Amino acid sequence: MDHRQWTVVGAPSSAGAHTPGIERAPAALRAAGLLDRLGADVEDAGDVPGFRWRPDPAYPRGQNAGAVAAVASAVADRVAAALVRGRAPLVLGGDCTVTVGLVAGCARAGLSPALVYVDGGPDLYTPETRANGNLDAMGLAHMLGLPGTLPEVAGVGPAVPLLSPDRVVVYGDSLPRGDHERELVAELGLTYVPADEVHADAGAAARRARSVAEGGADRFVVHFDVDVLSFVDAPLADVPEPFGLSLGEAAVTLAELVASPRFAGLSVTEINPDHLPDDELLPRFASVLAGALTGR
Repeated sequence: MDHRQWTVVGAPSSAGAHTPGIERAPAALRAAGLLDRLGADVEDAGDVPGFRWRPDPAYPRGQNAGAVAAVASAVADRVAAALVRGRAPLVLGGDCTVTVGLVAGCARAGLSPALVYVDGGPDLYTPETRANGNLDAMGLAHMLGLPGTLPEVAGVGPAVPLLSPDRVVVYGDSLPRGDHERELVAELGLTYVPADEVHADAGAAARRARSVAEGGADRFVVHFDVDVLSFVDAPLADVPEPFGLSLGEAAVTLAELVASPRFAGLSVTEINPDHLPDDELLPRFASVLAGALTGR
């Protein structure tokens, strides 16, 4: 995978989050040496105009929706530009809604990708079911065009919906049976690879996800929210999760997915630099991530 040509796009936005902080993640990842670790054939396309979270009392169930849509659209432009040049976009968020831009950028470049959604939760809430209105819990719902989603966010790409259920793999969460989102995963018929399956054999779990993604579309992209990680093992996330994957399991997963000839791009989201316990964790994470993305 050393030959892969990466184009890094920063999306310094916490527009869809609960509170500010994660808008600083792209700069922190660069400072931690991520780009240097990716090798010689990496270009930095810079940051799209960002947004620092603020309360939006006028739209309490879909806060900062205009900013979310604007950031995602700007990401989509840079993703599409990278793809038409044969390069793999690496989107550094920011909150989870920047992945709407990753998928929309593929569509703007003429692709209809599948999506492997590696996340502590599948983000299937809508403004009707999420009272606090943080849109980073609703990103996949908007890409699927579920009832109750907001037109300005669902409509970032050239078509609505951006995704069909057969092109989505939900991966790595520890949601209990009976949870609203887990029930929706089943109702929608999304392929589901839960954390227990990853714990049992991360390589096999990732190969199953990859096989479904490769069978669902000519190309696929990956969304990686660090809240899929156990917060004790890797305290990076904006919303700490006590249960989750180990950093090693995540690395095995990403390495398997990125190795596919049908892999098209990746987003890394929800790192809150304020949660880092020391100056060593983020460089270590950057090293592990780069190793997974380059096969080294």
